[in-house]
Amino acid sequence: MKDFKDKVAVITGAGSGIGRALALNLAERGTRLALSDVDTTAVADTAGRCEKLGVKALPYNLDVADRAAVYAHAEDVRAEFGGVNLVFNNAGVALSADVIDMTWEDFDWLMNIDFWGVAHGTKAFLPDLIASGDGHVVNISSVFGLMGIPSQSAYNAAKFAVRGFTEALRQEMKIARYPVGVTCVHPGGIKTNIAVNARGIKETNDIEKVREGFELIALTRPSSAAKIILKGVEKNKARVLIGPDARGFDLIPRVVGPRYQDLSAPIARVGLKAAERFGFDL
Repeated sequence: MKDFKDKVAVITGAGSGIGRALALNLAERGTRLALSDVDTTAVADTAGRCEKLGVKALPYNLDVADRAAVYAHAEDVRAEFGGVNLVFNNAGVALSADVIDMTWEDFDWLMNIDFWGVAHGTKAFLPDLIASGDGHVVNISSVFGLMGIPSQSAYNAAKFAVRGFTEALRQEMKIARYPVGVTCVHPGGIKTNIAVNARGIKETNDIEKVREGFELIALTRPSSAAKIILKGVEKNKARVLIGPDARGFDLIPRVVGPRYQDLSAPIARVGLKAAERFGFDL
C-alpha cells in the first residue's frame, strides 16, 4: 500500500499514544478513520482533531476484549464506510507482577485485551481487508514479544502470542494469495500513559515519580512511532522495530540465545534495588 488517501482505517486504542498518533498522521494523508477506545472522551477528542484536518473520522466506544462487541463494531464500520483497507490492532494494557503473586483476574484482564483483542480485531475485519483488494493489518506486539522480562510474564505471554499469531497470518495470506499485507510491530519504550495506567503498581508509589521514571527510559515519541509504522506498511514489512531499545531487544537473543535469561537476572536484581532507592515501592 503506497497511498493512504481515501482509504478506510480502523484503529483501536485511538484515544491516546500510538493510536492517536496514527490517526493524526493518516488524517493528514486523507485517510477516513474509524477510531475506537474504552475512553469515549479521549477518542472523541482524537476524532475531532482528525476532522479538523479535513477527513471523516468517527469515534466509537469499544472494549476489544468483548468478541461480540468487536464483531458488532465491524458491522457498524462496514455500514458507515462501505469497506475497510487498514486495521491497526493497537489497544493494550500493562501489568507488573511476578508469576507467584499475580492473580488470575489480572492475568485474564491483560490477555483478554492484549492478545484476544488483537485476534478479535483481525478476525472480524479480515474479510473486509481481503475484499478491498488492497488491505493491510498491523498488530502491535512489543519488545516484550522478543525477550522474556521478570515481572512481565503476562505481558510477555500476550505479546509473544501476538507475534506468533501475526507471523502465521502473514504466511497464510501469502499462501492463499490474498491481497492483504500483514505487519507485526515491536515498539520499545514509547512516551505514553501505559506505565502509569498499569496494574500492579502499588498505591504507595507516587504516580508522578512513576511517570517521570518511565519518561526517562521511553526513548520514542508516539508521533515518531506512527511514522515508522506507516513506513513499514508502505514497504509491506513483516516486522517493524521502533526505537534503539527495540533493536537491542531484537539483537540480544540472536547473539546469546536463551542464555540471555541467566545473564539478565542479576542485572534485573540490581535494577530493582536502584528503583527502590529512588522511592519506587516494588
